[in-house]
Amino acid sequence: MTVSASAFWLLRGRLGRVSALGRSAVSPLAAPGTAGRAFRGFRSSVLRHDAIIISGTEMAKQIQKEIQRGVESWISLGNGRPHLSIILVGDNPASHTYVRKKIKAAAAVGICSEIILKPKDVSQEELLDITNQLNMDPRVSGILVQLPLPDHVDERTVCNGIAPEKDVDGFHIINIGRLCLDQHSLIPATASAVWEIIKRTGIETFGKNVVVAGRSKNAGMPIAMLLHTDGEHERPGGDATVTIAHRYTPKEQLKIHTLLADVIVVAAVAASRGYSSLWCTGFSLWWLVLLRSMGSRRAGLLVVAHRL
Repeated sequence: MTVSASAFWLLRGRLGRVSALGRSAVSPLAAPGTAGRAFRGFRSSVLRHDAIIISGTEMAKQIQKEIQRGVESWISLGNGRPHLSIILVGDNPASHTYVRKKIKAAAAVGICSEIILKPKDVSQEELLDITNQLNMDPRVSGILVQLPLPDHVDERTVCNGIAPEKDVDGFHIINIGRLCLDQHSLIPATASAVWEIIKRTGIETFGKNVVVAGRSKNAGMPIAMLLHTDGEHERPGGDATVTIAHRYTPKEQLKIHTLLADVIVVAAVAASRGYSSLWCTGFSLWWLVLLRSMGSRRAGLLVVAHRL
């Protein structure tokens, strides 16, 4: 028996968080001076002696164990092993590295996976044909298209070509819509990672002021959706008052917002946006991780900070 796509949802969501959390840049057990090198570009006020650095790597290991137990429990009930199909286009070194990490993470928890490699001149029509075949294949539980895609391919069209129930990245318009309506859906991994950090570290968001710096459709926007929505709805949210800042937010206004914030989440190309110079004394830095936004060739920073 093959694993149903709907049953793969929980497994996929947690696997995505493992991938995102596993890119933690700092460990609480790091040698003296290591943190300073990792936070290069941030003002020293962030590196106060009472700052708390949470190891995303350790958190990811714990989640990985939970997923592994879930997979084996699922299989013990007579179900098929979950199967992930990854479509990889071109020879972008970063994309190949990310895919290898995803394959490794899947194998570690007992999920089968495959890579469908296509040349950079592949047509959009061929990619849509591939996603359609995978949609109809009962053996396939989840589908992932590694981004970015070549310029001649419309990423949104290809993402929407994946069946919503097999949409591992959570980029399908239906999954994004359900997220905005506080309904159960597949959530982009970066947003899931932020939500997992907040829940597992006990950061209080109920009634708090939260600033989300970044408005990308796969990071900043879903993070804001998770944080501001009702905690008693079908898909519980954080009940926070959320302010979204972006590249056109004046620095003076951004400084005011951060001064009033209880929690700050930076999900942007931080170094080029000037966010790093606006951190306030009195914040505990919880999380630092490298990420790449959908369609972006540049690395950015994901930071979660909580006022002490």
